[in-house]
This record gives sequence, C-alpha cells and structure tokens, in this order.
Amino acid sequence: MKKEEVPQDDGLLQGKTRDLYYVLDENGNYVSALSTGWEPKNIVMQQAWDVINESVEEAKNKVLNKEASPLLYHMEKNQMDIKLLAQYTNINKNKIKDHLKFGGLDNASEADLQSYADAFRISIDQLKSIN
Repeated sequence: MKKEEVPQDDGLLQGKTRDLYYVLDENGNYVSALSTGWEPKNIVMQQAWDVINESVEEAKNKVLNKEASPLLYHMEKNQMDIKLLAQYTNINKNKIKDHLKFGGLDNASEADLQSYADAFRISIDQLKSIN
C-alpha cells in the first residue's frame, strides 16, 4: 500500500485510537503511517459490539427475572467468563458458579465480594445491583 492510500474512514474509535501501517513512500521506502479507520474493520467492530451489548442485556434480564445474581451482569459487562474471573479473583470456579445463581451473592463472604468488586473496579454496593 502506498502512503496516500492509507484508509482514513471514521469509525467507533474515531479520536480515541489510530492504526499504524507500514507503507511505501514516493521513493519506494517503507515508512509508518497512521489511519483513523478502515470501513470493513469498522463494520466488523460494530457487529462485535452489538453482540456484546446483546449479551449484557440478556444478563440484565436474567437478573431482573431472578434467574441469576448481579454477578452475571457484571461478568458480561466486563467480557469475563468464569475461568477468567477465577483467575482475577483467586476464587474457585465452583464457588463462582454458586454465586452466579439468584441470591448467590447473599452467601458470599465479604472477602469474595471485595475480590469481585476489585476485579470489576466497582464498589460492593454496585456489585450487588445492575444500576
């Protein structure tokens, strides 16, 4: 790709990040160039975020319907699964599964609640709700 061909399509991350490309300058030498975005990449990123937002909404509905604890909502919102949350918190996976059930956080120790809150960078009060 030539330097003047580097895509500059606005997208989701416009103004927040740019992509680095190595391209050919007018003398045929490789140089670096920044791109604000590329339309195909922007479309794929939007589709991925749509899937993530849908998962978060499904988790929220499960909590509202008393099918799961707010822990599920915070996990989805932070794109974590049980294995990853266990790694961040040093809490056993089976214990996390119990805490995911409706009312499960009521049985969690203060230390476990604090570990979850720290992993999500929220307070314990925020952990116990979906607001």
